Amino acid sequence: MVPKLERVPTGIPGFDELCEGGLIRDRSYLVTGTSGSGKTVFAMQFLLNGIRMYNEPGIFIATEERPQHVREHFSTFGWDLEKYEDENMLAIVDATSTKIGLPTDEKYVDIRPFDTRSLIDNIITIQDEIGALRCALDSTTSIGFAVQDPAKFRVELLKISTTLEVLGLTSILTCEVIENGAINRFGVENFVTEGTIVLYYTKSENMRTRSLEIFKMRGSNHSKKTHHFVIDSNGITVHPGEEVYS
Repeated sequence: MVPKLERVPTGIPGFDELCEGGLIRDRSYLVTGTSGSGKTVFAMQFLLNGIRMYNEPGIFIATEERPQHVREHFSTFGWDLEKYEDENMLAIVDATSTKIGLPTDEKYVDIRPFDTRSLIDNIITIQDEIGALRCALDSTTSIGFAVQDPAKFRVELLKISTTLEVLGLTSILTCEVIENGAINRFGVENFVTEGTIVLYYTKSENMRTRSLEIFKMRGSNHSKKTHHFVIDSNGITVHPGEEVYS
């Protein structure tokens, strides 16, 4: 008998039923989309649902936004990130300030502009401290610009994603693309993760609408359709029964 793979529910309303109950435990997934498509919300909602619904601590690595801005942004959803940080259920890594030459008083700081070993050591230390089971890296795009060479970038991403899996972390890696519906920014991100979730933010006449598709998800009999979703004061809600046609 083939062993059944353990699922990690995202807790995002409507999403888990599209992929047999959630993500596969200890795997890394790419969430890609244009600016404003909802990538960071998806990643943070995945972490917070893990904390609130499944008692699974999480790590959020901010590579393009200062942690205080992250906290302020999500407070508009009513999500008190500092509460979970104080309870050692959430750790936010400041991987932005050093890169742009600003001082920081954050507890967790990636001290170099970009260094895979430093980042991994940080993750290992935090996991030892809070027992993290989920992780979100937001985003891989800034790492790609730092590395520049696509071949080297692919290797660095593979190191990160594989290490996260070995550590027992189910992870979301975000990727910002320029063209709506594109899968990668640098042509390699999609190849080092177990699955890819594409978020669309399209304009029709005078209105923008949101939709998503599971482009790939190894080991899952996932939906092959494009589904409508919304972002409101509760975060993301997917409407599985509402298909989107181009």
